[in-house]
Amino acid sequence: MATSHLLAAASSTAASSATFRPPLLSLRSPPPSSLRLNRRRHFQVVRAAETDKETKANAPEKAPAGGSSFNQLLGIKGAKQENDIWKIRLQLTKPVTWPPLVWGVLCGAAASGNFHWTVEDVAKSIVCMIMSGPCLTGYTQTINDWYDRDIDAINEPYRPIPSGAISENEVITQIWALLLAGLGLGALLDVWAGHDFPIIFYLAVGGSLLSYIYSAPPLKLKQNGWIGNFALGASYIGLPWWAGQALFGTLTPDIVVLTSLYSIAGLGIAIVNDFKSVEGDRALGLQSLPVAFGMETAKWICVGAIDITQLSVAGYLFSSGKPYYALALLGLTIPQVVFQFQYFLKDPVKYDVKYQASAQPFFVLGLLVTALATSH
Repeated sequence: MATSHLLAAASSTAASSATFRPPLLSLRSPPPSSLRLNRRRHFQVVRAAETDKETKANAPEKAPAGGSSFNQLLGIKGAKQENDIWKIRLQLTKPVTWPPLVWGVLCGAAASGNFHWTVEDVAKSIVCMIMSGPCLTGYTQTINDWYDRDIDAINEPYRPIPSGAISENEVITQIWALLLAGLGLGALLDVWAGHDFPIIFYLAVGGSLLSYIYSAPPLKLKQNGWIGNFALGASYIGLPWWAGQALFGTLTPDIVVLTSLYSIAGLGIAIVNDFKSVEGDRALGLQSLPVAFGMETAKWICVGAIDITQLSVAGYLFSSGKPYYALALLGLTIPQVVFQFQYFLKDPVKYDVKYQASAQPFFVLGLLVTALATSH
């Protein structure tokens, strides 16, 4: 968060009134009686309850033909079916979700005003990025896929876990290995930076805990579209920023306020990923915002959270005597609005990838502009 998402923390969904999963250490407990389970390589492949037969009938049983090896390695839709266990392990960590965390660390380092282009500072930054991205975000994505295996059995039954392509023990081993590696790197960075208080380690612990309660019962924050998506936004923007800034400087109140605002924008970005899972979410009673409010209203909640946040930050920068940074941020917001009308508001499912590829680069550049503004 900070690490896991900060550090790690886009892409997931909400609660099931009919399904309860035990904590991570009790994964072998019997499943609810309302579900009919098939087992393959020790995995519970959850079939929809009788009331959900129609939904299950519409779900694809195999991955689309001609899947991409590149998509498989990135952990995104359209992936090729793979038998190599290490490629499957990488797929579960969803490398496509690492860049926001890496960028958050970079923004934090820039905002500190103390980063210098020396070998040592660059090495510290790289270690912090590895902690936040591959380790803690990989942990977050793997544990989320584990607790989402019932939803995936409806939406994408060919994914590695519900299909049984990777065993239960292999998944649990991966979760623990990534978590411990991330926490270990956090402790190392505190020693390296000479901290009296191990702030990066505790950010890593907090981010990891947030990742767990986001996906796992009994709290399962993703059950609530508002709380879950805000937690996801904070994990992907606020926590890695705090880690990067703490590595080279100190956290200040204005940074906490600004990153909290950006976490609201992160909520909007997280909602983008909920539209493609509406069918499975509705079948299992999960209250993602598209399910709770309907597709049309949820689209406007999404773009409103993203745009209003950036306008608010621009206003803050202007009032703080930094008009040029404020204008730069406004200039980066305008193209995002254009792409929202061109793609996302037309069809958030059909144009999901096009919208994110077109608009999000301007959003992340806006983060860097804000970081540079706070460093001066």
